[in-house]
Amino acid sequence: MTRSWDWVTGEGLLGLDDPAEWDAAFERGERNLGTAAIGLAFNCPLQEASPRLVRATQLPDTAQRGFAFTAVGTAARLNGALTPELYEVLRAAGPGRKSIAVNAVDDTLTFVPFRDLPPWLSGGWCT
Repeated sequence: MTRSWDWVTGEGLLGLDDPAEWDAAFERGERNLGTAAIGLAFNCPLQEASPRLVRATQLPDTAQRGFAFTAVGTAARLNGALTPELYEVLRAAGPGRKSIAVNAVDDTLTFVPFRDLPPWLSGGWCT
């Protein structure tokens, strides 16, 4: 079944399950890539979604970048783990309660076993 995604309005993008479609949309400069990253987090294996989530956290649009961090938190919730690249994205976003990554970090701290967290994160990142 062929699906069409509405990249202008974002309609249907939470159901995105095709990393290649996300890649093509990224190359075209489509809108709502952060929203679509949440779809990838919901619908794709972590290893397939991870490189797209990393790219989405670098989007120029602040709202879409925020959605990308929501996707990272969603990935942590669903998988009980993140990839090393996603941990680095969280680290690069900076510590503290005002960081764009704060909710993703909270989800990671809640759903990833403590023993699996990188030392920098398990040591009080959000203070």
